[in-house]
Amino acid sequence: MIAAIHQPHYLPWPGFMDKMDQADVFIYLDTVDYKRNEWQNRNRIRTAWGWQWLTVPVVHNAGDKIRDIRIDGGRWQRKHLQAFMNHYRGAPFFGRCMPLLKERLYDRDWGCLADLNIATSELFREMMGITTRTLRASELDAREEPTLRLIDLCKAAGADTYLSGSCGRDYMKTEYFDEAGIRLIFQEFSPPVYTQAYEGFIPGLSTIDHLMNTGDGLLALLREGRNG
Repeated sequence: MIAAIHQPHYLPWPGFMDKMDQADVFIYLDTVDYKRNEWQNRNRIRTAWGWQWLTVPVVHNAGDKIRDIRIDGGRWQRKHLQAFMNHYRGAPFFGRCMPLLKERLYDRDWGCLADLNIATSELFREMMGITTRTLRASELDAREEPTLRLIDLCKAAGADTYLSGSCGRDYMKTEYFDEAGIRLIFQEFSPPVYTQAYEGFIPGLSTIDHLMNTGDGLLALLREGRNG
């Protein structure tokens, strides 16, 4: 059984969803420190002039865990919906995506950032047809040391293999996995190229850009790239 573990991101990019699809169980790592100016409270969409950040305002202090981060106010929801209207109205799957985004994400009141982020990933998972089981790290017991935490979460989920992002080689103590009897494998991801709403292609955008433009075809594209 393969486990993948990742911090919950807001409107995550396709590489995040690709990792989820490769695993039997995916664990949202909401028990680690929140990091400013990364992907936990913001992501990018396509615009006529390039790309634009969509940011969720939060209240935080140094050392706060992701699960404890609170959202600051509600005006951001209207702004994000308007950005989708402005930039994706002509996209092929706008009519399918927009009602789901509105109902599941932007017509609701959110207090906790982790809850919002997990909701966005769960919505994308359902829209893409990914069947991987998902858990939250805060519901499981694990040690604090970074590599031992990953091992404990794998064991708690019943996994014997851990799928790491490619950057995991830079910080994990890989020998710990051997000692624990957990096989370690790495994700290799190349973003698929597809037709976006505006001329030219910009990689690394939120999965919502892909869903607006390719709809149900996203999962097939990810799997074809992985196997090709």
